[in-house]
Amino acid sequence: MAIQSLFMILAILMILLVLGVPIAYSIGIAALLAILPTMPLDVSVVTAAQRTFVGMSKFSLTAIPFFILAGNLMNQGGIAKRLVNFVMAILGKLPGALLVTNVGANALFGAISGSASAAAAAVGSMVKEGEEEQGYDQALCAATNGASAPSGLLIPPSNALITYSLASGGTSVAALFLGGYVPGIIWAVCCIIVGVLLAVKKGYKGIPGKFDWKNLGVCTLHALPALSLIVVVIGGIVGGVFTATEGSAIAVAYALILGIFYRNITLKSFWNIVVDSAKMSGMVVFLIGVSNILGWVMAFLQIPQAVSAALLGISNSSVVILLIMNLILLVAGTFMDVTPAILIFTPLFLPLVKTFGMHPVHFGLVLVYNLCIGNITPPVGNTLFVAIKVGNTTLTKTLPYMLSYYIAILAGLLLVTYIPFLSMGLPALAGLV
Repeated sequence: MAIQSLFMILAILMILLVLGVPIAYSIGIAALLAILPTMPLDVSVVTAAQRTFVGMSKFSLTAIPFFILAGNLMNQGGIAKRLVNFVMAILGKLPGALLVTNVGANALFGAISGSASAAAAAVGSMVKEGEEEQGYDQALCAATNGASAPSGLLIPPSNALITYSLASGGTSVAALFLGGYVPGIIWAVCCIIVGVLLAVKKGYKGIPGKFDWKNLGVCTLHALPALSLIVVVIGGIVGGVFTATEGSAIAVAYALILGIFYRNITLKSFWNIVVDSAKMSGMVVFLIGVSNILGWVMAFLQIPQAVSAALLGISNSSVVILLIMNLILLVAGTFMDVTPAILIFTPLFLPLVKTFGMHPVHFGLVLVYNLCIGNITPPVGNTLFVAIKVGNTTLTKTLPYMLSYYIAILAGLLLVTYIPFLSMGLPALAGLV
């Protein structure tokens, strides 16, 4: 019965998404239709409404709108160029200097802005002129830009990790934030390795001459105000000075002051940023509220227990079960955005991984890493298509280069999945787990 209900939910969800129904409505309708055979319509509808209201009423949820606003302020605040120059000063001697710089700047800007697509658009545009001047292959540049942009979603502050904290029943945001650094860096390093190898093959060289310490100092000073946002906000959250919600409000104030100081935010642009942030926040918060219906339906029908029994029936090896879960999440990520996928799969798989001792922080980072790969995988692959558009190339030309990046990123996923210390080391060191 439970497995049948799960397939019913997934089938209805896919049909509605294909028909163009918004994801929040699709989740709510699919969950309600699945529970109707076991519960009267009036009871199920009233309960669903209550669950939605409860899901949107959590105080910790206010961190997401604030971080969205802070990210949008940063996007308009003129920090992308400063970050590109900072990374170029550090990594510019490596072969394919602009490719490597693109990767490093994407990781930093994605972490600050909270958006992989924004990183691909902003950073990709900054390095594009130099790549064209030096004769870089446009498709290779687009692949490098797209492949590396999601790394910032793992590096805090991360809305995806906050969403997982809510979906998992209150996993420590501070522990998730601190645990996200190493997986995010692993993703970026994998992209740097591939970028350097492809650059050597293509004959792209780094900046000639000796390492310029003076230039590094100047670029660091220019980038320091933006980089300090990560230190202040994450340091405060991890250190217990303030909560994630309070930290998000501080991030907004900091980003606004920085944008005004750089003279890139005016009264008119600030109003537009606030309106755009409100629209985006409304969609995300409503989606989280509606997902509470799905969580309630799954718990009522005992779907997580049935899924656990089914997977344990295939194998009792945690290695095999994690591999199967990764495959399911990779496929799902190609069709769904990160946020709804987190809300759907967290209540489905978290009870299972707990049975063989996997910590919720570790699982959350494996989950988000998996789903971020969907950002650069067709048919959805929003970040990849942004990178292709910025690079003025085509998917056909870009995909051959993406294959190399996929292999490296998947290797990083296996490391994060099967070596818990990579995700748990820093939180454990800080006494958060």
